[in-house]
Amino acid sequence: MSERLKRIMVADDDPGIVDAIEMMLEFEGYQVSSTVDGATVLDMKENLPDLLLLDIWMSGEDGRDICRKLKSLPETKGIPIIMISASRDIETSARDSGADDFLAKPFEMDTLLKKIELFVVK
Repeated sequence: MSERLKRIMVADDDPGIVDAIEMMLEFEGYQVSSTVDGATVLDMKENLPDLLLLDIWMSGEDGRDICRKLKSLPETKGIPIIMISASRDIETSARDSGADDFLAKPFEMDTLLKKIELFVVK
């Protein structure tokens, strides 16, 4: 009996970061979707991710606003959100917007994996 792969959505306006995270997570056995446009994150209706990696500075929509909106909707409020950013005030921004955790850029992939595993059991 096979279980479905855990789904992670990566939302970052830097395609290089998206590609690197996507490759690493797929190698680790996750199903990954990604976007470089913040507005598309709010369009999620089906196949909701088990976790969202969300950059603060997104094109189309601010990551903090996206996080607040997702946490206010019954169908998405339970999705763990890890905010990622090079911002010096990432911790405050993540906490104020309702994110479950945060990670400052640049970060080690091992650190990211450990944070993901706190919220998503494979």
